[in-house]
Order: sequence, then C-alpha cells, then structure tokens
Amino acid sequence: MIGVFDSGFGGLTVLAALRQRLPQYDYVFLADSARAPYGARSFDVIHDFTLEAVEWLFNEGCTVVVLACNTASARALRTIQQNHLPAHRPDRRVLGVVRPSVEALAGLPPGALPGVSAPSLVEGTVAVLGTEGTIASDSYGIELRKLAPRLELIQQPCPLWAPLVEAGELDGPGTEWFLHRYLDPVLSGPRPPQRILLGCTHYPLLLPGIRRIVPAEIAIIPQGEVVAERFADWLVRHPDQEQRLGRGRLQRLATTDDPAWFAEHSGRIFGRPLQIERARLSPLG
Repeated sequence: MIGVFDSGFGGLTVLAALRQRLPQYDYVFLADSARAPYGARSFDVIHDFTLEAVEWLFNEGCTVVVLACNTASARALRTIQQNHLPAHRPDRRVLGVVRPSVEALAGLPPGALPGVSAPSLVEGTVAVLGTEGTIASDSYGIELRKLAPRLELIQQPCPLWAPLVEAGELDGPGTEWFLHRYLDPVLSGPRPPQRILLGCTHYPLLLPGIRRIVPAEIAIIPQGEVVAERFADWLVRHPDQEQRLGRGRLQRLATTDDPAWFAEHSGRIFGRPLQIERARLSPLG
C-alpha cells in the first residue's frame, strides 16, 4: 500500500490528488491530529512523531510512505532516509514533498539534476509560504540553490494558517485578515514573486481567499498535483517498488485523535462524509 502522512487535514489534499492521478493503487492515510500542528515544535519532537507515524504505516502494510507534511519533510525526512531505513527497514521507502515542490517552483521537470537552470524561469523571484518549522529549516532555500541558483527566494512563515484550517475557518473577515497579514509582506516588496508555492498541505484549503488577494499574473502552486505528478514519475523510475503495490483501489483513513471529530471536521471541509478509524502510535524506544 501507499502511505500518506500529515499532521492534520491538509494531507487529504495530497491523497485526493494521488488517487486522481494513480487510482489503481491501495492507500492508507494517517493524520496525527492529536498532536497537530507540527509547525512550531522542536526538531527532535518532529522527528520522533514522524518516525512513529511512518512505522505505524509500515506495520499496516505500506511499502512506500509519502510525507505530505512539509514540516516533517523538512525536519525529519533526511534522518529517516539515511539512518532509520538502512538499519531497520531497508526494503521500504519514505518520500517528502520539498524536493518535488522546489522542482515545480523553479519550472523544472521531475527528477531534475542539481545545477540545471529552469527553462521557463531562469531568473526572477519566487516565494514559499510555510509553517515556522518549514521556513526555519531553510529546506526550500537549500534545494532551490542547488536546482536554480539564480532565482531569488522569499520565504514567509504563516504560523496561523494551519490552525485556521484545522478549526474550519476557511473564509470570512477574520480569515481574510490573517491571509493579508502574511501575504502583504510578500506582495509589497521591491521584487514581487512570479510564482508562489503553498508550502503546507493545509493551505490549498484557503486558496479561494489567497487567490482574491494575489494578483492574477502571479502563479500559485498547490502541492497536491505536484506531488502526484512527480510520484507517478518516481514509480516509473523505480519499477521494483511499483510492482509491490496493491491494486485493489482500497482506501483507509486514520487519525490519532477522535475519529468522529476528525470525520465531522474533514467532512465539512471536503463536502462529503469520510470513514475514519483510530490509530494508536507506539513511542519508539
């Protein structure tokens, strides 16, 4: 099965895009809603929480896990890939959203090599909106300097956007005020961006309000479609992993919080009832 992990509701946007692009496979989605949001937590805590979630998904039968959480991708992915998997799960894979998102932000094709300039945006300014943890890690800056070093990057933390989504506050005067609070500094600078990446999977749920504020000539890039497209390319390049995936079109949704609460809130956001189960993560000793 393909595992998809996020700290909350936002990862459902990535799951939906994956299922639309690759409907033939089986999926398990896990939201660590009991401990969300991750954005302001310490490096060690994010790593431990993410690893516990990844291990739960492995134990449920997942052979590859996509970290739909940007904070987890920025703070925990590399350590899990380099240290945990070789020692404990050499036959499993964990992928993040930062690298594919940077490729899209720079206008590069999937799997671009370091030092290759973007064909459609060699120079100019781009922006990433993310949680405090994602922005503080500079993961997007590090990857962009490898792939498109002539691009200028604006990184804007938006610490209150994910809590707004989790609370179901997707529109209204209060939400608009917080949208302006973080977008205005990005748009009012001397060199406004040509592309803005929504560097948190919660943020696409605020897209109608964001689009009303951001001028039409500025492209806005949600991550769901980007991740789905590039994960499909990854499967083509890793046929040994692709062949292990189940093809029953199954879907399971789980949360570490109350399933009824998660179903009610996520169903209201996505406009349909969802069947949610309870996941109990085991602390790693």
